[in-house]
Amino acid sequence: MDEFDGAIETVEMHTGGEPVRIVTAGYPPIPGRTILDKRRHAREHLDHLRKLIIFEPRGHYDMYGVIPVAPDLPGADMAVLFIHNEGYSTMCGHATVALGRYAVDHGIVAAVSPVTEFGLQCPCGLVRVRVEVDSAGGRPRTGAVSFESVPSFAFARDAVVDVAGLGAVRLDIGYGGAFYAVLPASTVGLDLKASRLADIVEIADRITKATAAAMPLEHPDDPDLAFLYGTILTDGGDGSDVPSRNVCVFAEREVDRSPTGSGVSARIALQVARGEARIGEARRFESITGAVFTARAVAAERSGRFDCVRVEVGGRAYYSGASRFTVEQDDALGRGFLLR
Repeated sequence: MDEFDGAIETVEMHTGGEPVRIVTAGYPPIPGRTILDKRRHAREHLDHLRKLIIFEPRGHYDMYGVIPVAPDLPGADMAVLFIHNEGYSTMCGHATVALGRYAVDHGIVAAVSPVTEFGLQCPCGLVRVRVEVDSAGGRPRTGAVSFESVPSFAFARDAVVDVAGLGAVRLDIGYGGAFYAVLPASTVGLDLKASRLADIVEIADRITKATAAAMPLEHPDDPDLAFLYGTILTDGGDGSDVPSRNVCVFAEREVDRSPTGSGVSARIALQVARGEARIGEARRFESITGAVFTARAVAAERSGRFDCVRVEVGGRAYYSGASRFTVEQDDALGRGFLLR
């Protein structure tokens, strides 16, 4: 068992109720030529630290975290790894919104009024972040945050997957920094406002596992990006008149409290591919907590064999505290466990 005798310090935030635990001190340097190399190193050699801060007794099943690392892309002012109950994701929109505010407030990027822009390197690529800044009392005060996604695309439309207990299920697969299966909840007998969350999680997880087994994915940049991250169940709306509710179940049955930034990017890419949205048309998406992200496709481009769009996603994040985590050497449970 890996030992840890130091302390890990964090800043605690949330976006739409979804936690963002940002490591500020105590993590060892993570080597690697590229950010995907760093992701592999963290997964293979430092996973005991992920469990330490994500799992109980310091976290919980649905905790989410961020590890800053050294950037390796031109134009990147900051780089991060994302961590959760199962491992290391490639993109996270709700964390990006929080990181926008955090980076300005903590001087990682210089505040420029009225809008501060900077490059955030994620495992999926470079994301452009915009933070609204007001000068209040001589200090910058951050407001709304938006980011422009990596190229997002429709991987599959109207795919049919055989799902245990459900039979043939028709769904789309979209990429917005991570891959998601996307389908209306009503097609699998669910109502996002009336059904029990436990039922939503169970069915979404079955769909994820069945789709991952039946449909190999590909990504034009790196095979490490080609995995199904989760399933997004929607209310069937497009978000043009009223916000379209969706629930994202990702990683190991983790439930996103936010509308899911990478998922929103995937939904916009699917809408554009279907002719249901055009470049510049605004949409709104609502989470299980009622939090809302705005989104719109801002540009079209090509990546490999895929027609892609860049998606701008906007939201707000808030501080909830700060932590300093330690573990005593004879505390086996203190190294992390999960009950659910």
